[in-house]
Amino acid sequence: MNLSLKFKNYYLIVLLLMVSCGKTKSISEKTDFCTNIHRNDSITLTKELEDVAFLMETKTGVYVLEDGSGSMVARAWLSEYAEKTIDIQYFIFSTDNIGLIACDYLVRSADRGVKVRIIVDDIMVDTDIEDILTFNSHENISVKIYNPGVNLGKNIFQKIGKFTTDFRDANQRMHNKTFIVDDKVVITGGRNIADEYFDYDHEYNFRDRDILLLGKESKTVKKSFDEFWYSPLSVNVESIIKNKAEDTIKENPFENLHEYACNPDNFWPQIRKRIEKLPETFQSIKNSGDLVWLDDVRFISDIPGKNDGEDGLTGGGVSTSALINLLKNAKSSIDIQTPYLITTELSRNLFKEAVDRGVKIRILTNSLASTDNIEAFSSYQSDREKLLKTGVRVFEFRPDAEERKKIMTGELQVKLDHKPTFGLHAKSMVIDNHITVIGTFNLDPRSANLNTECVVIVKSDKVSKGVLEGMEIEFKPENSWETTLEFNPDSEVGNYKRLKTWTRKIIPKEIL
Repeated sequence: MNLSLKFKNYYLIVLLLMVSCGKTKSISEKTDFCTNIHRNDSITLTKELEDVAFLMETKTGVYVLEDGSGSMVARAWLSEYAEKTIDIQYFIFSTDNIGLIACDYLVRSADRGVKVRIIVDDIMVDTDIEDILTFNSHENISVKIYNPGVNLGKNIFQKIGKFTTDFRDANQRMHNKTFIVDDKVVITGGRNIADEYFDYDHEYNFRDRDILLLGKESKTVKKSFDEFWYSPLSVNVESIIKNKAEDTIKENPFENLHEYACNPDNFWPQIRKRIEKLPETFQSIKNSGDLVWLDDVRFISDIPGKNDGEDGLTGGGVSTSALINLLKNAKSSIDIQTPYLITTELSRNLFKEAVDRGVKIRILTNSLASTDNIEAFSSYQSDREKLLKTGVRVFEFRPDAEERKKIMTGELQVKLDHKPTFGLHAKSMVIDNHITVIGTFNLDPRSANLNTECVVIVKSDKVSKGVLEGMEIEFKPENSWETTLEFNPDSEVGNYKRLKTWTRKIIPKEIL
């Protein structure tokens, strides 16, 4: 199941054929599973953060969320105990199992009076119009669509027309991913909202990474969210599909959603127990010192619309400039994880200059066997030899990586009689064992020039050590192949996938 960033390549024909297709789950069956599920009204987010409130005023608490299940549990608990606001910004918000349960948590928060705002990029909306309008109908929920015109409410001819008449604008997408609660707790990083980002998909899952921020830098994230929310590029969903809005909303519109989320077949009781116990887990994290309080944490986000377009499909942005600056100032080592690795002469020169001054560089990316995006891999494959000649060591993730057995949700492993394929989706960098970057930025021209991206830059030996320990595991032979000028693992896949990859070489790398 290769849902995540299939459309990232924006290969026009494939995109237009697939963007009309969404996946939804039936939530129509009536049950009474909700009767024994209750929220603990004695718990509040303010109370749970009371002992670190003084730190949050001047510092930023940092905790890296490595496994998908833990990252999902954190989002669920924060939604359950938000007191004032939840602001959400995602490239993908699917209506699969994880997406429906996330929606249920948001509706329940809104029922308590929490104001929920959601921005989703237009090109990857994969749910029915009626569902979006119903969700938006709640008095405390507002949904905006970023840069509409290529998908939602459009037929195939309108989509083709948009790409034909305004190709650059159609390709400018919002790739930011932020989850902000009460303006003081943030989760950001590589994960979208869909099964495969939280290790719940039965066929294909991503190795990904998020970061949780408490306190000071949360204000910067909120400021960025507001910039997108009030941008003319973010449009109220009703104005996009207003002709259907009046006849869509039914009586008790969220009843079926609640029933679906309460069904133990859809949301396992043992996962609910983990969510209930999160305050204990959080206390343990605080006591162990794994929650690190720092002065030097920076959240950097591109502005809506990215660049001014004077350079066509290029032009960069503030996230691009920040990463280039980090590469130029690296002194001893650069360790990178990126699912898509499409290099240009500029990026290869940056790597070559660093290697020449003694910096050791390792990059882990997807192999042809693990990738969900053969268009991106095709471009990487074309320039792989040039990249290797710069002196960079390149590793390619195995689809049967041993690490997946540790990372994937334990309950799902018990339920399935096979281990799903794993692909890399983490977008992280550790520089000089001291600076850690976690965010949404892929090492490709699209992230550099067209998509809006966001990254968190953390200066901390302890945080860097923890992230690097995870990377070191994935550089090992049981988790990845090292690619050299003499060897690559492309032969691990069949002839058909190799042929498909070869045919994608006609796509310009600027839009991949």
